Amino acid sequence: MRRLKRRSDGTDDRGALGVLIAILLGFGVLLGMGAIVIDVGFLYQERAELQNGADAGALAVARGCATGASTCLVNKANYYASHNAKDGVSTVDKVCGFDGSGVLSSCPAATGKITDCPAKPSSSTKYVDVHTSTQTAGGETLLPPSFARTLAGNSSYEGSRVLACARAAWGSPKTATTIALTISWCEWSTATSGGTVYGPTPPTTPPLSVHRVLKLHTTSGTGCPSGPSGADGPGEFGWVDEADDDCSVLINNNTYSSDTGTSAGKDCKAALAASWSSHTPVWLPVYTKVSGTGTGGTYTLSGFAGFVITGYWVPGASQKDWLTNKNECTGSDKCIAGYFIQGLIPSTGTIGGPDLGARIVQLTG
Repeated sequence: MRRLKRRSDGTDDRGALGVLIAILLGFGVLLGMGAIVIDVGFLYQERAELQNGADAGALAVARGCATGASTCLVNKANYYASHNAKDGVSTVDKVCGFDGSGVLSSCPAATGKITDCPAKPSSSTKYVDVHTSTQTAGGETLLPPSFARTLAGNSSYEGSRVLACARAAWGSPKTATTIALTISWCEWSTATSGGTVYGPTPPTTPPLSVHRVLKLHTTSGTGCPSGPSGADGPGEFGWVDEADDDCSVLINNNTYSSDTGTSAGKDCKAALAASWSSHTPVWLPVYTKVSGTGTGGTYTLSGFAGFVITGYWVPGASQKDWLTNKNECTGSDKCIAGYFIQGLIPSTGTIGGPDLGARIVQLTG
């Protein structure tokens, strides 16, 4: 009676479940579900790996291009594409774009497929597209299926070729986080001959011909023979109101405020010393106009410039020039010596500012 009662309770449904599984298998439902869940999952994983490789490759090529045509190396895309694949292998089908020097080949028109990069940007935009696709460790270009081939009428299915594309652009920033020290457009233009003379990026030792001494404190506007009137600030030393206690400032609009006085704060002295000893460039906001004086001084931003500090002489802090082995600042002058470079500014921002040597790289597609 207990056995009959147990069966009538419906708690022992193993037989019914077995019949249901047999029916589902007979009609191929479970196989179809397996093909969807497993094979499609593999396709999504492959696409993610290819996209990561394309993103990393595009950023790597763009960073090289942004620092000069000689370092615009397209084979960087192959390295990063393969190292982002689980099996260590991916195919880079195409590296193309516009770098301004003809190193990159022109990209073809978009086909409208979901795996395409966006349509070509404006003719002045510098960018690189990296197209990646499936490659197995055995050299095949199709991602083999696990279950889909076993479905009725699908025995000839050999797999799918997965594609991805990424675009990275580079250019001069409109916004950036910099050291809380500014110089005039006149100083930058004079030191770089209008943006045509730069020193090499560290650790390469520069020639003395690019070495400059910037005098930061002026008692009157000196005029700007190669630029707009008023681009030198009377009474302005060059310190900028800090955002934090690390001698940094985020400039995200066209104006920023001056910080009066000739002495650098403790944090700015530490920043100068760190840059001087490590030969790491600082990134300077360059102003094209200044209005007001003292605490009411307001700078109008022109752009951002990279500068390697080789020596400095400010009240309460100084270091002998490691390039010339001299003290170039005399009398009551307050100076910073070094040389301007072209390079990537370690800051996020928006592309679109004047090119004063600083560049940023962004994924744009």
